[in-house]
Amino acid sequence: MKISLIIEGKTERVFVPKLRKYLKIPLQGKLPKLQPVPQNHGIPFGDKLDKLVNNLLSGRDASDHVIALTDVYPKFSSAGNAKEKIRQSVKNQDHFHVHVAQYEFEAWLLPYWPQIQQLAKHNQSAPSGNPEMVNHNKPPSMRIKEIFRLGNGRDDYVKARDASRILKNVDLNIAIQQCPELKSLVNTILSICGDQTIP
Repeated sequence: MKISLIIEGKTERVFVPKLRKYLKIPLQGKLPKLQPVPQNHGIPFGDKLDKLVNNLLSGRDASDHVIALTDVYPKFSSAGNAKEKIRQSVKNQDHFHVHVAQYEFEAWLLPYWPQIQQLAKHNQSAPSGNPEMVNHNKPPSMRIKEIFRLGNGRDDYVKARDASRILKNVDLNIAIQQCPELKSLVNTILSICGDQTIP
């Protein structure tokens, strides 16, 4: 089984090894190959996305399924709006799935605030409530940048580098249980592979 993950860029790319490691336990013996397909200028729409997806699903090295993962912020008004726009681009393709990080990928890092505090060397409290509801007025990446700026750490927040450091020794299930959109992504992969989904 091969699944291509169309992602926005470097930050999401560092998440793929963590996702792969998490899936090894429930999908023992049937772990799919997860192939990141970064789109450094954001996921395309319309004919460009349709062509990209169909190319990934055809040919000698074809994927069995394609998942597009994008942020809500700043292009869309909601996760539903993002999913609808992306799905409209790819027609009649049952092996194409859309998932959205609401509001952005860094929402999935917020459950690991103790690790963020440690790296930033600051004790600023975590944003309250559901990590995926941290909104457009001050999105998750801005919250993380702020604590790094306030802290006594050596550097400012660098998305790809620090996302990897935050995720290094954590249990992904903590974020899955707090972030419905992340749980939905994981459940799509589990379902594709014929495994039981997370309730």
